[in-house]
Amino acid sequence: MLLKEFKTYFSTTLSTIYPKTEIDTFFFLLIEEHLGLQRIDTVLKPNFKIEQKVFQFLQSALKRLKEEEPIQYIIGKTEFYGYPFLVDQNTLIPRPETEELVAWILKEIKEKGQESKPLKILDIGTGTGCIPISLAKKLPNAMISAIDVSKDALKVAKKNAELNTVTINFIELDILKAEKLFTAYDIIVSNPPYVRALEKVEIQNNVLKNEPHLALFVDDDNPLVFYDKIVDLAKKHLSKNGVLFFEINQYLGNETIQLLKQKEFKRVALKKDLFKNDRMIKATLL
Repeated sequence: MLLKEFKTYFSTTLSTIYPKTEIDTFFFLLIEEHLGLQRIDTVLKPNFKIEQKVFQFLQSALKRLKEEEPIQYIIGKTEFYGYPFLVDQNTLIPRPETEELVAWILKEIKEKGQESKPLKILDIGTGTGCIPISLAKKLPNAMISAIDVSKDALKVAKKNAELNTVTINFIELDILKAEKLFTAYDIIVSNPPYVRALEKVEIQNNVLKNEPHLALFVDDDNPLVFYDKIVDLAKKHLSKNGVLFFEINQYLGNETIQLLKQKEFKRVALKKDLFKNDRMIKATLL
């Protein structure tokens, strides 16, 4: 099949499921990944002949897109904070909102003049490792650890650390069962599960049907269970002037702030994301 023919076939097949801009994005990602072609090549090389073996894979990818599987899982990778990350069904796909959390942490460190210091940083619920790896790329002297309950997620995170040539101490641990952490940390950060079951109606099928529910959902009757546990551990293990950062449920900003204040955290700051939703919190004990 010719490139121009496949593009028409691809767009027509997905036209009832996705908007045109998203379909175009999927198409260009796939031809770049599997044909080595760029967007401009659809104009310059419309008669490029797709080999049968590659065409069969592209057809398979098209079928998976029809079933609303995320394109990141299909090509096996994504980008976060300008760095490449491998992803699979054992990991959440990193979001732009989490990039904002990383940027906030780095801004805090820069304002304190700590960029070249040997900071100790812990990420809880690391998934792909996107938070600690992105921090490590910007903070070469930092000593960074990352926890996850999923052995399979940690396998992906370790590959991502190698891919991005950074050293992270990855630890398999169920944080809800932890009685203590391993040392004192200057920064503890977490993007834990926070979506309530009642909010599933707001979740798109590509997320609901494919991304790991273990990393997404919490019970309606105890939606702050991870925050409650992590705050207790942070009280014991944050260094003097240490900072706790969270990504949060946009509907539970006030509740999360109250939790922190009840547990004696000070200087609690709530920050909105690029979509104007309450999304991040930082707090200290002093």
